[in-house]
Amino acid sequence: MQSPKAEPGLARWAWAVPLGMLLLALFMAWADPPALRGLRYASFDQFQRWHPRPHDDAPVRIVDIDDESLRRIGQWPWPRDRVAQLLAAISAQQPASVAVDIVYAERDGSTAVGGDAALASALAQGHVVLGFGLSHQPAAPRVGVDPGDDGLALKAGYFPLGGDPAPFLPTFASSVANLPDLQQAAAGQGAMTFIPDVDGIVRQVPLLLNLDGRLVPSLTAEALRLAAGVSHYTVRSAGDSGGVIDVRIGERLIATDASGAVWVHYARPQPARYIPAWRVLDGSLPADALKGRIVLVGTSAQGLMDLRFGPLGGIIPGVEVHAQALEQVLTGQPLGRPGWTPAVEWIVTLLGCTAVGLLAMKRSATVSSAGFLVLAGAVGGAAWAAFVHGGVLIDAVTPMLAMALVFIPTTVMRYLQSERRQRWMKQTFSRYVSPNLVEYLITHPDALVLEGRRQRCSFVFTDLAGFTRLMEGMDPAKAVGLVNAYLDRMIAIAFEHDGTLDRIVGDAVAIMFSAPVEQKDHEQRALRCALAMHAFSRRYVDDLGRQGIAFSETRIGVHTGEVTVGNFGGEAIFDYRALGDPVNTASRLEGANKHLGTLICVSEATLAGCPGAAARPIGRLRLAGRTGYLMTFDPLPEAPDAAYQQAFDLMRDGSGDALPAFEALANARPDDPLVKLHLARLRAGDQGDAIELAEK
Repeated sequence: MQSPKAEPGLARWAWAVPLGMLLLALFMAWADPPALRGLRYASFDQFQRWHPRPHDDAPVRIVDIDDESLRRIGQWPWPRDRVAQLLAAISAQQPASVAVDIVYAERDGSTAVGGDAALASALAQGHVVLGFGLSHQPAAPRVGVDPGDDGLALKAGYFPLGGDPAPFLPTFASSVANLPDLQQAAAGQGAMTFIPDVDGIVRQVPLLLNLDGRLVPSLTAEALRLAAGVSHYTVRSAGDSGGVIDVRIGERLIATDASGAVWVHYARPQPARYIPAWRVLDGSLPADALKGRIVLVGTSAQGLMDLRFGPLGGIIPGVEVHAQALEQVLTGQPLGRPGWTPAVEWIVTLLGCTAVGLLAMKRSATVSSAGFLVLAGAVGGAAWAAFVHGGVLIDAVTPMLAMALVFIPTTVMRYLQSERRQRWMKQTFSRYVSPNLVEYLITHPDALVLEGRRQRCSFVFTDLAGFTRLMEGMDPAKAVGLVNAYLDRMIAIAFEHDGTLDRIVGDAVAIMFSAPVEQKDHEQRALRCALAMHAFSRRYVDDLGRQGIAFSETRIGVHTGEVTVGNFGGEAIFDYRALGDPVNTASRLEGANKHLGTLICVSEATLAGCPGAAARPIGRLRLAGRTGYLMTFDPLPEAPDAAYQQAFDLMRDGSGDALPAFEALANARPDDPLVKLHLARLRAGDQGDAIELAEK
């Protein structure tokens, strides 16, 4: 079969699409743009909403200056002596530590006398941490104060291991400090500062921060330190480029990220966590309600604006963020991104992108889509399992987006190329194979191998006997019309049996079976096709004869063997065909009919694949130019010819009874060509079933 254009196939640049998308995906993962980071954090938030931290009755309480306390006691700010009363009442219950989420940077502005002194006295009575603020703005110069003095009288010391952690910590230029006498009275001081992400959500709480090169603890860290009864922090870092690894506070080793912060696994809001400040002041609180607990003093009042966005949705008081972090540490339910997570995420991204790229290039859209969904689901499922069972935050968004970035363009490219290839297949093969095979090739493109392969095929060759001489006496237009009508029906018969039109040469037709689509029963299809063609040609000759038009008989040869099939047309012309000796043999068998007197000659190789087919032996032919013999048969559409078979067996065995047997057959059927053939051979002195053909 020939077509003017070779197969479009997969363009040479096709692999550049998945490779380019892979590089782009890896660059995206490396660059980590804000949009990607936001999606990653959103996925972590969704994990928390699906699986919030189980709330245990951890030893953490919030003394809340809530709206009801403001209504009962008075609007904020309260006089310092009232705050002193509140802290004294808390300290009287012997809490483990008290953290005040309020800054007292200026003198008491109320009319009460000695309020600051009273507050300092109350601070000195217990394990109280005062909060202070941090700012990125440089501090304004103060008269008589050393410019290097940040105004903080910190109480904790630091033992660094593995290098100076300060460069890795969030850096601030100045502080909003408490009054000096209050700082001196307090047992500790901690920064109240949170560092929300770009979307305003507080997901992490720092344990340590960098104030212009000086390590300062957070309010959360100081509350833990005083509760542990220690005077210092041990900070372990990974050298000059690795960042902070963990912070030890007493017996507790707290894993952090490189910036010294802990990820907060939020529990749902718990009313039992809060104690209204008015209950502490009026003495209605049970005497041991705060004993041994870490107590945070803060506010949830709407008007005081200490409100934050949390991952679980909605707004929460800032003091609760500290409480959630403390509960998480005290109950041993860590959440974080260990140092190995980026490497794992990179490996997953690389392998996942490679896998979906190969799937998109090598498999059907259905299979590759299913594979993409399975891989994406596996990545998401693994991240979910790590979060639920290990408290580890693994980024599933980046690998999944990267895989989509590789998969979708590659799939679209493959789809467009598939559409192009399908159009080419329809245009090319619809003229040479049956519609059934065209549809099969479209839905199973891998079945078409054009590069060449060894394949066992069956071939049917037909030719009109003596038609060239017959045409010379016909009107040309009439002759062309008769031949075209004949050929149309012969090709239709071939297509009905899912044969492939190999070529048409004049009035000769060559049909191939089991290529381009492999057929397990190609021998049977070829034999049935040959018989159907024979039946049609006899009817066609008879119909034309009744019209007074002479038309030639059709001779048919059928053979089976292993050949090389593929496109032999180069880049310019598509010419899918079979090459090999079995092709020539089928053509020779068609020509042998002229010498045998038969109309169909089928080789033993073909008949062996047609169990139960009726056929009578012709003999072992030695075709012109060949050294070996080929057993051939004349197929019969009816039952086997027992009388002929018996006579043939006698001849094959060299029996003297063969001649009388064929003479008897000749008397009974004088027009049988095979009987005439073998009778003439026997009378000429030939023995056995070997027949020499001197001509093609």
